Amino acid sequence: MRFLHTSDWHLGRSFHREDLLAAQAAFVDHLVATVAAERVDCVLISGDVYDRALPPVDAVRLCDEALRRLAALTRVVLIAGNHDSARRLGFGAELMDDAGVHIRTDFARVGEPVIVGDTAVYGIPYLEPELVRHPWDLDERSHAAALTEAMRRIRADAAGRAERPVVLAHAFVTGGEASESERDISVGGSSQVAASVFEGADYAALGHLHGRWSVTDRVRYSGSPLAYSFSEADHVKGSWLVELRDGAVAAEFVEAPVPRRLARLRGRLDDLLTDPSYEALEDRWLQVTLTDPRRPSAAMERLRRRFPHALVLGFEPEGGGTDGARTWSERVRERSALEIAGDFVAEVTDGPATEAERALLHEAFEHCRRREALA
Repeated sequence: MRFLHTSDWHLGRSFHREDLLAAQAAFVDHLVATVAAERVDCVLISGDVYDRALPPVDAVRLCDEALRRLAALTRVVLIAGNHDSARRLGFGAELMDDAGVHIRTDFARVGEPVIVGDTAVYGIPYLEPELVRHPWDLDERSHAAALTEAMRRIRADAAGRAERPVVLAHAFVTGGEASESERDISVGGSSQVAASVFEGADYAALGHLHGRWSVTDRVRYSGSPLAYSFSEADHVKGSWLVELRDGAVAAEFVEAPVPRRLARLRGRLDDLLTDPSYEALEDRWLQVTLTDPRRPSAAMERLRRRFPHALVLGFEPEGGGTDGARTWSERVRERSALEIAGDFVAEVTDGPATEAERALLHEAFEHCRRREALA
């Protein structure tokens, strides 16, 4: 059996206000061509098809086109990610089964596989711990507990079948490497889970992290097809072509087209504008950090005369500086939403958030997560 493992399309997303829909359409063309050339038996799409619960019309149109073209060539199994609205993405799922497009967004159906040849494909949509804790009678609220129960149900079903089990999941598995463009899921309980939770699966096709990553030979992230943050400048984007044969797994990475490469530049403005060694970066999307002792006037305007695709400008003067000179993204990098909200409370009250205030903030974030998951 040959599978093509892809995830995190984030249709409808922009890149620092640059429209990516044409690039996402080019990826769909590439995906369809790969399926045809490699005679793929099934495409596995491991969540975050859309960038938000209410995607723009053009993104929905592109998704419709992608699934229609893929269904003409092969089978498709698709799960909801934490960016997707499970209810909206799952609309008409049972009807689509007959067309060979199998959309799995309901956590109650994780033990019901899609049979593709000699393989049973189980879809585990993104599991919001608070939403599954009571229906599944879990002892704790965590992603590990939710996935452990999902896999228990899958193993129970697989034990009575001759087909080999393959799993799709959308989660943060320990051993993967995060980038700046994934939405934090730690507020909903401890976010990371061990790869051992997928024991018994011949292959686990993961989504959520945007870099390709082999946690083990049988547990892999495909990453996103496009770069969605400058932290992904060195990523190689694409999909895993996975072959299951005689108990063995072989995986080959198929690179996706790159609409425009990314780069980060750092230095004094005059040096960046005159140094010939930067000529190769003139056509790239750029994140630029200026280190001039004093902030240059009209810096972005001057930069774009040489680098027309400069998108992000930061300022870190030589000899150090204050948080006020840093960009917002730099100040909040690697901080959870709860920590950022706590910083805001400290800023406006002249003191750190109290335990009662932190508890109230946590409750507010939980309410928003539950409401979004049910949207």
